[in-house]
Amino acid sequence: MSQARAVKPEFTPEQVRIRRKRDCALGYRLLAAQRWGDTGDGHISARDPARTDCFWMLRYGVSYHEVKVSDLVLVNPKGELVEGDGFVNEAGYYIHYPILNSRADAVSAVHVHTGWGTPFSAEARLFDTITQESTIFFEDHALFDDEEVQVQSTDAGQRIADALGKTRAIILRNHGLLSVGDSVAEAVGSFIIMERVAESHMKVRNAKPISAEAARFAQQDLVKGGAGRRAFAALVQRHIGNPEIVSQ
Repeated sequence: MSQARAVKPEFTPEQVRIRRKRDCALGYRLLAAQRWGDTGDGHISARDPARTDCFWMLRYGVSYHEVKVSDLVLVNPKGELVEGDGFVNEAGYYIHYPILNSRADAVSAVHVHTGWGTPFSAEARLFDTITQESTIFFEDHALFDDEEVQVQSTDAGQRIADALGKTRAIILRNHGLLSVGDSVAEAVGSFIIMERVAESHMKVRNAKPISAEAARFAQQDLVKGGAGRRAFAALVQRHIGNPEIVSQ
């Protein structure tokens, strides 16, 4: 007897937009829960599902711990505000637009200065496979080995995008960490996992690396269904509770 296949539900662009914006606002609150971004040194983007060359991000000057969906603004390829109220975070535009423009598969990118990722980035090296979490990034992250830490143009952002390539994350030398994902949840969750991997590198001494074979096996299992999405859901439950609080 043949079995009926499950049919994926169809979502309208507006429904997708609502979810992406909600997760973007939740993402900023999760950064705040980790005590990051207190000085406004970071950004999360969410590609618009209809105007795919535009993306949503937090307007300039809002504290991460109180972000709501209404605080997000839509930014076009020229860095202009096309929807929402407030000012565009120019540094965020310079970094995020080239990445999203270069990666049709990416819905979101995340970057914020952190306690372990930023100092680790000063060593200008890739992660070693020294923990279970680090295998998520095995052969799937890159290094931007350039001292251009003050990103002031989309040309500079494009150099980051080129170094990122098709990987899930990049270490920006002397600057910090950046992750991308096929959803906002995946990008945010991956970033927080990435920070924990950087922390393990900064704390451990004489670590014994995991073999390539074991790393690939662990990676294949961990990324099934989205390692970042699972982390995002758990973090929202732990630190925020009702996710709809950002829409109220």
